[in-house]
Amino acid sequence: MQFIKKYLSLIVLLISIVTILSGLTQVVAPGFVLGVIGAEVNATSAHFFGIVGMFMALFGALMIHNMYAVQTSPVTVFWCGMQKLGAFVAVSLGVFNGVFSVLAMGVAIFDLFSAGIFFFFIKTIKDT
Repeated sequence: MQFIKKYLSLIVLLISIVTILSGLTQVVAPGFVLGVIGAEVNATSAHFFGIVGMFMALFGALMIHNMYAVQTSPVTVFWCGMQKLGAFVAVSLGVFNGVFSVLAMGVAIFDLFSAGIFFFFIKTIKDT
């Protein structure tokens, strides 16, 4: 736990960068990403997956913007954490309903871990 406290801001920054990059990858190559996670690829699924990627990139950028603002907003961090929690639920449901392969649970678990880190980050903002 001490490691996480010491490097918490860096971990949040890295999660946000990964969120931006993975979101932009979904925007640019949604069919590729859908194929990797074992989903059906057609024009409709690719289009909507690209839209999801756009919002991922926006939330990642919002978190970075918030971290470097004059005062970090716990409300912004909360909603970025909720995006991660929602992504965990959505991807998990997709796996359990056969939309995505089990490989996609790695993505879901990363999102759940990210949500936990973001919610913990809120506590450190309030303590300072």
